[in-house]
Amino acid sequence: MGIFASCCRPSASDVITPDAETRRRQQIEAAERRRAEEAARGVKDPERVKRMQQKSLDMEKREQELAKEGGAALKWTTD
Repeated sequence: MGIFASCCRPSASDVITPDAETRRRQQIEAAERRRAEEAARGVKDPERVKRMQQKSLDMEKREQELAKEGGAALKWTTD
């Protein structure tokens, strides 16, 4: 039984391990995938969420610009 198991399993010298840089890159890619999966967890349409967040940021930026200029230029006229 020991002979059979030793011929099916590769020896330690046959196993190719990636170099440090390749291993680091693979770990970074895996971490980014996990982060993206966690961000999209429970969300049906992640692109829609990103668009809504961008729209919200744009609105806040516009409000800040209007406040800096002295507010909205609304005119009241009575006839």
